[in-house]
Amino acid sequence: MRALVQRVSEARVRVDGEVIGAIGTGFLVFVGVGAGDTPDDMAYLARKVADLRVFEDPDGRMNLALADVRGAVLAVSQFTLYGDTRKGRRPSFVGAMEPGAASAMFDQLVDAWRAAGLHVETGRFGADMKVELINDGPVTLWIDTAAR
Repeated sequence: MRALVQRVSEARVRVDGEVIGAIGTGFLVFVGVGAGDTPDDMAYLARKVADLRVFEDPDGRMNLALADVRGAVLAVSQFTLYGDTRKGRRPSFVGAMEPGAASAMFDQLVDAWRAAGLHVETGRFGADMKVELINDGPVTLWIDTAAR
């Protein structure tokens, strides 16, 4: 699985002009599910994101996690994180998991964050979404479970 994690002061996602998910302080997480991803990859990603210490403590150091700042997650499915641009000008997405299985794994990831006590909002899997955010820092991190 791949995730692009952005620390935000606020973020929202719209579908057909309607806000379907919005958060204040927390993480906007774009999630891509790869063809070979397993439940272990999902569990690893869930823990890694929940435990990232990138929020500032009273001394101004990145030392606090989401739970410490009562932050939330806005999770947005993003199969294009598996876009392969090595050949030609049009990305290939053969590395992405097929939509039915990817949707189920995305839902399991969201459930894992909720089970960890995090507030989670989501986009809509497979929809044409408009995402708005204010990146705080900016802090943007790339997590690829294949690289662990």
